[in-house]
Amino acid sequence: MRPHSFLIPITLTIFAPYFKKVDKQIVVIIGGPGTGKTTIIDGLLAKGFCCYPEVSRQVTMEAKKQGIEQLFLENPLLFSELLLEGRKKQFENALIEPHNIVFLDRGIPDVLAYMHYIGDSYPAHFDRACSENKYTKIFLLPPWEEIYESDAERYENYEQAKLIYKHLVETYENYGYHLILVPKETVDNRIIFILDQLK
Repeated sequence: MRPHSFLIPITLTIFAPYFKKVDKQIVVIIGGPGTGKTTIIDGLLAKGFCCYPEVSRQVTMEAKKQGIEQLFLENPLLFSELLLEGRKKQFENALIEPHNIVFLDRGIPDVLAYMHYIGDSYPAHFDRACSENKYTKIFLLPPWEEIYESDAERYENYEQAKLIYKHLVETYENYGYHLILVPKETVDNRIIFILDQLK
């Protein structure tokens, strides 16, 4: 089976050649599983912001359709290759969006953080992808046990989620990012905090 059979197509928008490129902020929201990333992305979408969804759920669901219950557990390198390709494509698409701000649910270094978490090695192009595709700002959501829930695509327990958080912090900081910690607040207040930091 070719790995590309799991890839989710991402639509490219074509702009006129005279389109003037504006200063762009490509903003990533990261955190361990169950910290509220998707809820914040949904809230930003509702306010009219350009947002790209988490790639891993799409990859996992496509694999399940082909009889692979947990691709990350059964073939972590293939899973990570698919995520890397999907997140690189998201970055490329974000660059040509007509919006000044583009929000992403997770970024390229997340792929490496999860490989560190499971203790697996990865090819050198994983590292190059992190170095060559730089985001503007990274917002970090801390572990929050009160809102943590497992579901069909989230197999980690809360203790594992905390460990993933640790690897995320270390990985992003290794690539020179300053992480902006988002407080444990209501969704609306978290969104206000994020938007205030972008002004």
